[in-house]
This record gives sequence, C-alpha cells and structure tokens, in this order.
Amino acid sequence: MRKAGLIFFLVILLVFGAVRGRLSPAQDGSPVDIGTRLELFVDDFLTERLEGTTLRLHHPVPRETAIVFDRPWEGNTSGYVTVFRDGDLFRMYYRGSHWDAETDAYSDQVVCFAESGNAVFWRKPELGLYPYEGSKKNNIVWQGVGAHNFTPFKDTNPACPPDERYKALGSDGEKLYAFKSPDGLHWSLLQPEPVLEGSAFDSQNLAFWDPVKRMYLEYHRGWRNKIRDILHSTSTDFRSWTEPQWLDWGASPPQHLYTSAILPYFRAPHLLIGFPKRFLPERQAGHHKFEGVSDGLFMASRDGLHWKRWGEALLRPGPQPERWVNRNNMIAWGLLVTKPTLPGAPDELSLYSSEGYYQKNCRMRRHTLRMDGFVSVHADEKGGDMVTRPFVFRGRELVINFSTSAAGSVRVEIQDENGGAIKGLALDDCPEIYGDEIERTVRWKQGTTLEEIGGKAVRLRFVMKDADLYSLRFR
Repeated sequence: MRKAGLIFFLVILLVFGAVRGRLSPAQDGSPVDIGTRLELFVDDFLTERLEGTTLRLHHPVPRETAIVFDRPWEGNTSGYVTVFRDGDLFRMYYRGSHWDAETDAYSDQVVCFAESGNAVFWRKPELGLYPYEGSKKNNIVWQGVGAHNFTPFKDTNPACPPDERYKALGSDGEKLYAFKSPDGLHWSLLQPEPVLEGSAFDSQNLAFWDPVKRMYLEYHRGWRNKIRDILHSTSTDFRSWTEPQWLDWGASPPQHLYTSAILPYFRAPHLLIGFPKRFLPERQAGHHKFEGVSDGLFMASRDGLHWKRWGEALLRPGPQPERWVNRNNMIAWGLLVTKPTLPGAPDELSLYSSEGYYQKNCRMRRHTLRMDGFVSVHADEKGGDMVTRPFVFRGRELVINFSTSAAGSVRVEIQDENGGAIKGLALDDCPEIYGDEIERTVRWKQGTTLEEIGGKAVRLRFVMKDADLYSLRFR
C-alpha cells in the first residue's frame, strides 16, 4: 500500500509539473504558446516592459442587497456562502446560525439553500427536508457534521457518477469530510472516513474539478507561523488526496487569510483566481465585543500553487459602519455572469460579500465588475506603452477587451521575436482604437490577416493614452 501511494503521489507531481510548465513563462526565455486562449493581465505572464503604463487593480461596484439571513434558523452569523450557475438556475448555499450578544451563545448550525433566476433576487424555497422547531417548512438541506462550513459545487468531471454529480466539503474543526448528492438538495457522506486531517479546517474549505489539469483541486485553511494561511492538495477521485502544500505567495508578505474563494476563471480556465478575505485581528474600527477588521483581496495563479496576490484591497469595507465590524466583507465562493446594470451595456460579473455579521440584518450584497475586469494595463492621459514577452499564437485576428476616454486611444504593433515591426503590422499601420468594448477586432490599414505569422514567435506592442486593456486573444 505504501508503494502504491508513493507511485500515485509521483504521478500527480509529474502531471502537475507538466501543466505548470505548459502554462508558465519558459524559464529559458523561449516563446510561450498561447494558442487561441484568452489571456488576462492578472500577473506578469505576458508583460515584459511597461513604460508609462501600470497594472491597475479594479474594484467592484456595490449594488443591491441580494439576500437577508432573517429566518429563525438563520441569523447574524450566517455565512460561508457559495454561489454557482446550474443550467437556468442560480444556486446559493450558506450556513445558517445566530449569535446572541447577551448570552454570548451560538445557535445550532444548519446548511441552507436559496435559488434565483437572475442572480439578483434570491428566494428561499420550502424544501421539507429537515425539521426546525417541529416544522419542515424551511430551506435547510443539511444538518450534522460539516454544517459549520459546508461548501458544495457541481462536479463537471465527465466520469462523475450520477449520484455524485454534486459534491461538497465540510469539517468538524479537526477533520475534513466529503459529501455527495444527485440533485444538490439531498446530501449524504461520500464515505464515513474523513478525506483530510491535520489542519485547522475552520474556514470555507473548497474543492472543484479542474478541466485543464483534469483532477480535483482542494484548498483549506491552516496556521503557518501563527498566521492564518491556505493549503492545497489534489485528487483524481475525490477520496484520496495528496499531502497538502502551503501556497507560495512569492514576494507578498504574510497576512491573515480567512478564506480563499479560489476557482478557475470560466472564460480562461487555465487561470485560477481567488478572492480571499484578509483579516487584521489587531485593529478595531467600531465598538464591538470582537476585535478585527477585514477586506477582500484578489489573487491569480497558473498552477494552483504559486500565486500573485495583490496587496491593495479589491473590496474595501467602504462607508457602511457595519462593514467595519469583525468578519465582514467575506466574498462568497463563486462568480456569476449577470445582465448589465446599465441599459445597452454588455453582461457583467457579479460577486457577493457579507455585511451586518454579528449585527442585525446580516446579509449579502451583490457587486459587479466588467467582463475580465479584475486588472488592466493602464495608461493615463500622458500616454505610455506595453510590450509583451515573445509568444506563439494561432488564428486570423487579434481581439482585445479595452476601454478609453473620448480623447484616449489604443494602437497595436505586432513585432517579430527580436522587437522589429512586421511589415503591414507596424504602429503606423494601426488606426487609433477608441471606445469601450469587451471584444474589438484590431485592424491595420492594409487589412492584413494574421494567418501567415501564426505559429511564429511574435511580440505585441500596445501604445495607449487614457486607456485600459483588460484581456486579449487570437481567433
């Protein structure tokens, strides 16, 4: 058994290393192959030189209250929210619980379910599955072990058995258990034994099927040098997991990370993104029994283990006093595509964060971002340029996601590997591009298609003024 386990672990390391090598910049400086996939500027994977430009983090816009945890079995410590789309339905799962300020006592914890047709307005169906104070007229879908941080997902593994189409992780504080469901409502333990032990597991521990790596990835909370931090392991069957490893933050300093909210970005599944809640236990901005303040961060990875974490907050507490109380501003696990807030605008991204925790009207608020709009290459009115690393692509045309002011502009030059402009694709051949579009095809004066240079090493040079570039792809 020990030999078989060692072989399994070595196979996982080889697969993981191969995937990382495929997605990371070549260590010897040779061109990387991006094919036709979408590339975002959430790290320095493509950018080699920035002059008069910067990588700018963008911030979600607060919208309406999405849901209030106001049922008797819910309360002011409801949280660890998960959201995902399932066909025409949007699903939400969360812990229902309440803290009594006078007695300092917590209620029993239950797992609740809500649904929506548009991800804006959420309803709590009466499911009739579990009793609460003698009645099954409630939206409870699980009670018992794991209810504290029960975190489900829909398994997209093509080999997934029908009775395991929905899976979840939940802990008892010391051990991590796996759950299964055929419909996302009727849940049972996947196996009686825990799938992982030896960490704190006292947060929103999560897992999902990664379609690029073709394995399950798992992220859970632990303590490293007295700092709340995140560990990672992998599995091919959701039952046997590799030895957890601490995430590598590179140059980012140690900080308390309460959650991770990691998932593949659906438009570019080779990219993993996360929205961890940063916790500062030594600070107190309001008058409350429990000290500490929190905000939401953004991070990205191409192998699941090595991460770029932005020190600037993605989601600040803002002007609402209740968001400056301990354990607020926790971003839910999940990113949804929703209809635009502004008439005529393209679809946008919605994420949800907690407010009112430990207080009255504990709830989740929806926030929105433009598609791919986490980070941009930004130039102010003085202008600047960005040059990419050498890479290889496939396709006939270049498409960009960008935004300019009325006076701003973007121009693109395609260079050979050594930085020389390719004939017909030089900067002077590219008319000024201005506007605000998720997909704009770049044109050159001679209408040159890119088929002849597909498969050859090239660079891109972007010359920008009062503009933002969010992503690009060839097709």
